Amino acid sequence: MNLPNKLTIIRIVLAPLFLLLTLVDFPFHNLAAGLVFGAAALTDMYDGRIARSQGLITNLGKFLDPLADKMLTTAALLSFLATGHLDVWAVMLVLTREFMVTSVRLLAAKDGVVIAANIWGKLRTVAQFIAILFELAALEFASWQGTLLASFDLPDLVFSIPLTTGYVLLWISVVLTVGSGVQYVWGHRQYFKNEK
Repeated sequence: MNLPNKLTIIRIVLAPLFLLLTLVDFPFHNLAAGLVFGAAALTDMYDGRIARSQGLITNLGKFLDPLADKMLTTAALLSFLATGHLDVWAVMLVLTREFMVTSVRLLAAKDGVVIAANIWGKLRTVAQFIAILFELAALEFASWQGTLLASFDLPDLVFSIPLTTGYVLLWISVVLTVGSGVQYVWGHRQYFKNEK
């Protein structure tokens, strides 16, 4: 197994660890989750670069890379949903997009074609990663309200603005995710044509 695929597998392993860290309440758990998520995001950046620069692109990598991305972002969305920081509709829209893209990939695979992620899919991933990391930072900062920063007597607005901004960023990433999915399906619509 080559290095890019090993990095992708590390991301797959980090996804459930990240989810666990977001759901188990202990001091600085959002910070710990953010560090794990950031490390996983770095593997996403480097596995593709290494694969392209060293000619190590494989069908296994084309399969595992989007799977690892989906596991990581789904873990984040589920954790935000479980803790009341994201609407169920956002999760529904993202999962619907992922099912649509996976369906196209399955239809293409029937013809022996492996479809790699395009630029829109990569932009969607970057937008999701930024929104998730921001929201984790906002949640961590908000957790300091009653402890570390209590002596400063800061107004509630100082803590609510980052949370609101994170929420908006998450919804922007959802819109980009749905848009990239529609573009993906339209761009590969030939796989929906009936065979005679």
